[in-house]
Amino acid sequence: MMKETTLLHILLVITLACLSSIHAEDPYRFYTWEVTYGKISPLGVPQQGILINGQFPGPTIDCVTNDNIIVNVINKLDEPFLITWNGIKQRKTSWQDGVLGTNCPIQPRTNWTYKFQTKDQIGSYFYFPSTKLHRASGGFGGFNIAHRSVIAVPYIIPTQEYTVLVGDWFKAGHKALAKILDSGKSLPLPDGLLINGRSKNKAVFSGQKGKTYKLRVSNVGIATSINFRIQGHKMVLVEVEGAHTLQEVYESIDIHPGQSLALLVTLRNNVRDYYIVASTRFTKPILTTTAILRYAGSSTPPQGPLPIGPTYHIHWSMKQARTIRLNLTANAARPNPQGSFHYGTIKVARTIVLGNSQAQIGGKLRYAVNSVSYVDPSTPLKMADWYNIPGVFTLNSIKNTPTTAPPRLGTSVIGTTLHDYVEIVFQNNESKVQSWHLDGNSFYVVGYGPRQWEPKMRRRYNLVDGIPRHTVSVYPKCWTVIYVSLDNKGMWNLRSAIWERRYLGQQLYVRVWNDEKSPYTETDIPANAIKCGKAKNH
Repeated sequence: MMKETTLLHILLVITLACLSSIHAEDPYRFYTWEVTYGKISPLGVPQQGILINGQFPGPTIDCVTNDNIIVNVINKLDEPFLITWNGIKQRKTSWQDGVLGTNCPIQPRTNWTYKFQTKDQIGSYFYFPSTKLHRASGGFGGFNIAHRSVIAVPYIIPTQEYTVLVGDWFKAGHKALAKILDSGKSLPLPDGLLINGRSKNKAVFSGQKGKTYKLRVSNVGIATSINFRIQGHKMVLVEVEGAHTLQEVYESIDIHPGQSLALLVTLRNNVRDYYIVASTRFTKPILTTTAILRYAGSSTPPQGPLPIGPTYHIHWSMKQARTIRLNLTANAARPNPQGSFHYGTIKVARTIVLGNSQAQIGGKLRYAVNSVSYVDPSTPLKMADWYNIPGVFTLNSIKNTPTTAPPRLGTSVIGTTLHDYVEIVFQNNESKVQSWHLDGNSFYVVGYGPRQWEPKMRRRYNLVDGIPRHTVSVYPKCWTVIYVSLDNKGMWNLRSAIWERRYLGQQLYVRVWNDEKSPYTETDIPANAIKCGKAKNH
């Protein structure tokens, strides 16, 4: 009897273990998105916009760390189309990044299904079309990754969260804007600003007095840096692009193109409506729009002048950027403290200095990086690399430092080895602010400074609590330095987040590679991959 009981117990344990392993996979979230044209009037003038399931902006993705995301995108436009997931790292799956260096575009009247995991990420992000100038007509939306319930966060749990998409907007559609750039001219100043696709107090955010709310704010615009503020309310910064920050208090905060952050706002004032204000930075004239923060029970519209924000003050913005620092004791997607990765003590394997420039090539306006203005080949770089297809790109076809060579068209790819630890210097010799984004990775922002970067500037780096993020500003006639651990194998787009510049060549790719073919470092090409160019018959 004892032996039978013991045997039954063992079988029960094995059965429970098997059942638990069956249910151990992380949750799946399924979406079907129809991408269409539709009439919108965000600035009061009817125009053609790009809608997702009839919505402008598109639907928000709300998920949890490690969720599996399945998005079937049905392209009902008249042009090829792709969506990229700004800040989602695509661990081991650069096939899902949604840029022309990794994916063939979804042709009109066809569909393609993205399949990826929000592996070890939390935070505030957004998605947008990466093809042509489509994002100037819409197709963007929020992408929020919540922490798992068993992981603590270092701030009060808010009563509610709001996704706030702020950006510049043109009354002209993406095709008209592309014609301007293709003709060799620069885009004009945008016609206005939008908050969640609306202007002039049409977006309303409600809350109860005494409660705390989280605003996940992203700059989804294509051209301008934006200052964000709320009349009569201070904002506590708690997260930037997946990293918990020191909880500094701000009356207003700059958000550059492509950047995202999360703010806590506690409603402590009298019951009425208040202005939420977004205004452009470093532009003439200054563009401004407003939304409404409405206390529950309010019947009083917002009163008084708009809160004043900074306008042309470059040093003010750089000084503020330096205050955004990592909370070393907070958890992230995992329970280990964020500060357990001592990024400042790791030996740098390589330094890359990237100088952006405005150029004339063939009598037309272009933008270059280290004298190369990027052109997309007809075959995605990732597929050419995977299938060893010659003639698509040449590794290290761009110099490690700026050159005095005449600017030229080319397909720039920097070759690196998996797990390289790299210092990247963004050198901006132009008179306009820059915004740089790297797909597939977060990087530590270790320094900002004026004039020309020199090795002696390393003495001024923040090697303790620099913020990890995916998009960083570079101020006029200044430099910004990042450290990045290239531990995600793939082909990753390093680009200007200012879309005119990216469209006209201010981008390149970083190939992170080793000679091991293993699912532990990179997945195989998806079975549903669209093939094009020289990869069509592979």
